[in-house]
Parts: sequence; C-alpha cells; structure tokens
Amino acid sequence: MSDLPEVLVFGSPLRPRQSVPRAPRTLLALLLAALLPLGALAAPAHAAEPGGGSWTVRQPGAARDGVSAEVRVDAVDGTVTLAARRGGVTVLEPAPVGIVTDTADLTSNLRLGSRASRQVSERYTMTTGKQLRRTVRMTETRFSFSGTDGARLDLLVRVADDGIAYRYVLPGGGSDKSGDVTVEREASAFQLPASARAWLAPYTPNYERVYAPATAAGAADGTYGYPSLFRVGDTYALLTEADVDGRYAAGRLVHEQGGGRYAVELADDTVTSAGPLATPWRTAVIGSLAGVTESTLVDDLAPASRIADTSWIRPGPVAWSWLDGFAAAQRSLAAQQRYVDYSAAHGWPYTLVDDGWKTTDWMPELIDYARKRGVRVLLWAHYTDLDTAAERAEFLPRVKKWGAAGLKIDFMDSDSQERFRWYDDVLRDTARHELLVNFHGATLPKGIQRTWPHVMTLEAVYGAEQGNVPAAGITTLPFTRNVVGSMDYTPMAFQFGTRTVSDAAELALSVVYESGFQNYAGSVRAYRDRPELERFLEQVPTVWDETRLLSGQPGQGAAFARRQGDRWFLGSVSSGAAGTQGVPLDFLGGGRWLVEVVRDGDDGLVRERRTVTARDTLSVPTAEHGGFAGIVCRAAPGRDGCDRPVSRLPLTSLTVEPARTDVDAGTSVDVVGRFAVEEFGPAEDVSLTVRAPEGWAVTGDDPHAGRLPAGRDLKGDWTVSVPQDAEYGGRDLVVTAKYRSPEGKGARKLQVERTVRVFVSPPGVDHVSDLPFAAESNGWGPVERDRSNGERDAADGGTLNIRGTGYDKGLGVHAASEVVVELDGSYRRFTAEVGVDDEVGGKGGVAFEVLADGRVLATTGVLTGTDPARRIDVDVTGAERLTLRVTDGGDGVDSDHADWAGARLLT
Repeated sequence: MSDLPEVLVFGSPLRPRQSVPRAPRTLLALLLAALLPLGALAAPAHAAEPGGGSWTVRQPGAARDGVSAEVRVDAVDGTVTLAARRGGVTVLEPAPVGIVTDTADLTSNLRLGSRASRQVSERYTMTTGKQLRRTVRMTETRFSFSGTDGARLDLLVRVADDGIAYRYVLPGGGSDKSGDVTVEREASAFQLPASARAWLAPYTPNYERVYAPATAAGAADGTYGYPSLFRVGDTYALLTEADVDGRYAAGRLVHEQGGGRYAVELADDTVTSAGPLATPWRTAVIGSLAGVTESTLVDDLAPASRIADTSWIRPGPVAWSWLDGFAAAQRSLAAQQRYVDYSAAHGWPYTLVDDGWKTTDWMPELIDYARKRGVRVLLWAHYTDLDTAAERAEFLPRVKKWGAAGLKIDFMDSDSQERFRWYDDVLRDTARHELLVNFHGATLPKGIQRTWPHVMTLEAVYGAEQGNVPAAGITTLPFTRNVVGSMDYTPMAFQFGTRTVSDAAELALSVVYESGFQNYAGSVRAYRDRPELERFLEQVPTVWDETRLLSGQPGQGAAFARRQGDRWFLGSVSSGAAGTQGVPLDFLGGGRWLVEVVRDGDDGLVRERRTVTARDTLSVPTAEHGGFAGIVCRAAPGRDGCDRPVSRLPLTSLTVEPARTDVDAGTSVDVVGRFAVEEFGPAEDVSLTVRAPEGWAVTGDDPHAGRLPAGRDLKGDWTVSVPQDAEYGGRDLVVTAKYRSPEGKGARKLQVERTVRVFVSPPGVDHVSDLPFAAESNGWGPVERDRSNGERDAADGGTLNIRGTGYDKGLGVHAASEVVVELDGSYRRFTAEVGVDDEVGGKGGVAFEVLADGRVLATTGVLTGTDPARRIDVDVTGAERLTLRVTDGGDGVDSDHADWAGARLLT
C-alpha cells in the first residue's frame, strides 16, 4: 500500500476555505503545495452534516455515460453504503462499507464530520504492460466519520473515467496504545444486480482456477478470487483490489447463492499495522468491455516506483524448457545449452532454467556460455530459498556474481499479511541486486508492477502448464485476469498436454496476452515444425505503447491490436466453430497500410499479405477454436513485409555417441562427434577435437571446415584406448566444437562441449543396474538404471546424487519400490550407498530393506533428504534371489526419490 501521501484529516470539522488568489507563490499556496501530492489542490471542505445524507463523487465535466460513486449515510443507524453508476445505469447497488478494529466497530453509528475533495493528477511510465506511458486523472473525496466513543474513520473514494475505488484510513493507537492498528474484519462488499452476468473463478491463494460463467445471484455459495467480472446491460464491472503490501492482507469475495452481494473477506483473521493505516483500495473497473479491458486503474491506484534507475530492466521473450522434459531437462547442461542456442538464433534475450538446476554444478558455465551468445539466463527458486534475510544475503549475491539476469520465484501460495511482508523484503533485495523477477504460485497483480518495475510478470492463472485449458477459459482471461497486470500463461507448448485451440490461435496469444516476460513453452522441434510461427515470434514485442480491444466477448473470443512504435500487432483467439472473422481497422491512421496475417492453413500455418486503409475491415478465415496473428506497418514503395532485422547466431548442435558406456581396463571406446548447422548458417572456422584423461590414448584425425552452411555437418571419429592400470570409476571423454559466426555478435570464437561418460568396472563385480530384473515395481515412473528416479518417463532422471556426492552406477526408485534380481548362488556380497536423492531438495523420507531368498539382511530405518548416504554391505553367499525394497518413511510418498547408489554384487 502507499505511504499515505494524502493529507490525513481527523477530529473536528474543517471550516470552508476562503477563495485563494491565483497570484503565484502566496504563503497559502506554498503550504498547500507542500501538503498535497503532485500539486493537486483540495476543494473546499464541508462542515459536519447531521443525520443521514448522500453525496455523489464524479469527475469534473464527466460525459453523460461517465462513472460516479454515491456515498450514503443512513439517518437511523448510521451505516454507510457505497454505490456506483455509469451514466443512468446503476452498476453497483448500495453495499456496506466500514471496518471493525480491536477497539471500535466502525460499521454503524457513524456521523459525518467533514468531507473534502481534490483532483489527483499524475503521469508515470511503466516498464511493462498494455500502455507504457500513463496519465492519471481522478476525483477523490475524503469522508471523515466519527463513531461510538469518538472513534475515527476516514473513507477515501476515488472516481476515474474507468472506475471507482475506496479505502479506509485509520489513525494509530490501538488497545495497547502502541500506535498500532488491529483490523478484525471489513464490512466492505459489492452489490450487483441479481441478474447481472458473471465470470468467476473459485478462490485459491495461487489463483489457478478456470473462470466459468454464471449470474451474480445464481453463482454457487463459495469464495471467489479477484478479479471477478460482471455485466449489467452494456456496462461491465471488474472487481479487484489495488495497493496491497505488508501492512495488510489480501482479500477475496464471499458469496451466498440467491443474492447479488459479494462481501470482502481477508486472508487473515486479524491484521495489525502501524497507524495511521490506509487499507488497500477496494476497486471496481467500470465501463464498456473495451474500456474495462484497456483500463490501467489498478496500477493508477498503486504507489509510485521505488526504483529510480530502471535502465537495467528489460522485458522480452524467454525460452522455457520445463514442458519439454520437466526436471530432467533442467538438470541437463546440454538441454539448457540447446535452449540458449535457440534464443541466440532467433533474437530472444532470455532463457529460463526451472526447478532442478540446483542439484547440478554447471550453472556458472551455462551463464557464461549464454553470455557469449548474447543471451541472459533466468533461474528458478522456491520462495523458501529466500524467506529469510540471511538466505537472501547469501543467494542473491551468488547468482548475481554468476551473471544471472533474474529469478522465477515459486510456491508462495498465500495471501496473508506475513507473505506480503515477504514480498516487500524480496522485492527490495532483488531490486538492490538488479535481478528481474517473475512470480509463480503467486498472488494477483495489485499494482506491484508500478511500484516495483523489475517485476516482469506473475502467474496467478490456470495456465498452459496445466495442459488442458479449455478454449472458453482461454478466451475469458483477456477480460479478467490479464486486465490487472502481466500474466505468465506460458503459451506455445505445442508438444505438451491436450490442444484446445488451433496453432494460429496459440500464436495469437503472444499478442492477446500481455506479459513483460513471455515465457514461451514450446520445444525446439515444435518451433522448427512451424516456421511461420518462429518468424512471427522473432518480431512480436512483450511491452506496448498502446492497446485496443477490437472485438470479443468473455468465453467466446478476443481480438486485440497492440502497438509498439510504428508497428501494430494483431492477435485473435476464439472459442467456437470455424468461420470468417472480421476485424475493424479504424484504429489505424490515414494512408495505406501493409498487413501480414498468419493463419491456419490446410497444411499448417500460412502467411498472407494485403494492403488496407483505416476504412477497411480485415476478414480472416479461422479454424474451429482458431484465430490469427498479424503485423501492420506503413505501406511504402518496394516494401513487401513488416519484419525488422533480427540479430541472430547460427542454430547449431553437437552430438556424441555413445553418451555413456561401461568398459574394462585395457580395452577401447569408439567415439563419434557430429557438429551440425541446422539454421541460419554458415558457421566458419569449425573444428572438432576430443580430450581424454591423462594416460588414455586417442587415435583419429581432428576434422576442420572453413565454412559450414546450414544443413551440413562436420563429423569426427576417434578410438580412445583405456590403459591396463586405469583407475576404476567414471571418467569423461570431452568432445569440443569451436566455430565462428559471420554475424557481428558472434565474431568471437564460440565453443560447445559434450561428454562421453566412461565407467571402468573392476574385475569380479557386477552392478545391479546392468543385470536383468526378475521383477520390478516403482511408486512413480519406471525404475531407472544409472539415473535418479526423475519423473514419469523412462531415462528422465539425472545423475544419482546423495548429499552432494554423485554416483555413476545404481538404481533410482520411488517409494514404494521393489527390484528383484536372480543370483543363482553366484555372489558372495552385496554393497550399496543408499539415501534420498538430492533432486527433491532435502525433502522425502524412506526406508531401505535388503532381502535374500525372503530373509531380511539389512534395514536402514527412515532416511530423509537431509541425511548422508548410508552404506549397506551384506553377505549373500549361496542366495538365489536378491530383493531391494524401499518403503515410505511414514510421512506419505511425496518426494520419496531413493537411490541404490553404486549397488553391486561381488563374486
């Protein structure tokens, strides 16, 4: 919440002011300028008014369909209500306002002491959003009330062209006389006409629920999240809140079926803050559907930026690999380098590495690799990594020293005052280290991106990572969740989940949805299969100078035009049958314009060009649940497209075979390396080499190419001999490709490496991971050989790691698990190092059991993710069958990823 720039008026009524001369710099003018923000002068205050009454707050010179608020005091019981109108239509019927503290009930028996009005006028610039430069004009009236025993309450009501908002201001001095204020509840509510159409999402603290249509009265009993959208005639009202920080808790709406009242309920039973306390703004964005959708009211109500120099804050598209391999992809340096290479090839400035990277040791290497290619790396973090000052003091400087650009912080999952205090702390500290922020598992934007402009986006949405967002849900979000701030929906996940809209409609989400970071969730293969999509995503920005809603209805469709500089970008998505969509172009200026449309064709996405004027309507054939994307630029002689040049590097790949192998001392390994230029060649001065451990011999030529065009590759073949006296264990053979790009930013020599992991086995030892299983069962996905359990798919785990120690051989399992191998009496001992794998981040709890022919030979008791590895060494002489079992540690099976590290049988 703001730092209360407004003048706080308590106590006795104010006398009406005498008229002030317009002569410059009178003493009174200087005093007023010091007291009132942005030079806004208060209108004359009105003295106490006995009994009941009603007062209207509106903008000066408001249009006939302008927005107004009416405050009414009941003459009998002293209750206060607030209503809102747009022109002659009552949008919000009278609903109670008031608040209860631990010392006073300020919901009734209220007497108006004074009221004063002023104009609020501001200009500010955003780093993200639907409109970068903003102008604020509001009328604010302060109603100063006294209650029983002289308790004081100020009600501030603001009216703008696009809605109304109100908040309470309370003086300090609670029951403990400390100056603190303890709020027990608000009486605040919004009263909609019973028949009003509604689009509502059930409340959860991460706001990850689908919006569904209803009526204001017909919606089921329950709690609903902000923002909630209602339609009254031709007018829409979007209910939400603004300016929430650690001095308060966030709220939600509680509804009882049969009526149109939506009452405000706080996330905490009580809220305590230092006085004077200004609560969040209870906000209703009101207007036509276009007016509501284009509104910036939530940001307009928020405090000004707390970052003076924002030059380091740069929004942009992000390559996000999570939905192309989940945690396994995050633990793979090669996979993350692949996404860096893709970003560098298409001019994207960022790559995001999600949950899983913290079990690796290569992050500084990846960040350096990306930096040399003009790409910056964003890192995922669990909020508990940063929930204390000591943790932030260690973590933030460390990742900043590596060169990370910012953080995706996840799993806050709370709207409590305590969590908002954490938001205050982490935003202050990340800003100090110039780290950009993306919040997932987070609260809703409530003006946070104005106050903290390094917040690029927030999730707070049932997004693409759910894998099954219905088309009706997709087409409701532009009019609900995305109105109030950047929304990290993570579009373009073609390789994941159930497709509910067409390819062109999915592409259109890059325009329809606003997000400072657009975390594109596709796989490299999915992008390359759609070249017109790749081309469009190279051009589309993530921040906008101007936004226009062209057409649409919640749940049915949405078509937007958004401008950056002198180009407009079009995006349309629909829910329904195939047809032809007409989009008016009257937002364009005079003259002729070139439009390039990307739409669904019979064999994939197609691009079409046409020349238009502002008088035309653009007609585009659309598929079922389809849409289109487009770019509009000024037509000019010789211009055949709207694309701008893209700074890019060649998209390359380096593969090696085998990726890993087991050998005996005194034998050899054949290694093949292949460097390919996939797109945007050529690569120049290309070479391939292999590096082996000291004492290992390498034979074969190191190939070189002076120029390697797109579609060509360079191959190297080597034989690596393992010495007779080689130490047992894992070793790396490193294949290195070096090359240059003709493009300016890649003029330096670039390098990429891939490893062949070679495990030298000792004689007389068989590793369990190399033997056939007589039987197996696993609690999550398959049993993994020489990998951690990972996720549900085979071979999606990482290196076996227990408390920072890696193991080349072993089994990765998940409780409850059982692996059976036949011994046939051939072995004498079984040994292993067992524990919970580091990939679960210190969570989990399991117990290990070793059985031979049904007889228990060893048990570990419960081991957790914080315990070191436990060694098992048992005699299996004469045993026919070995059973390795992992059971739940008694706290459920969540995160029970268990490792039989180095599990082996000795003859």
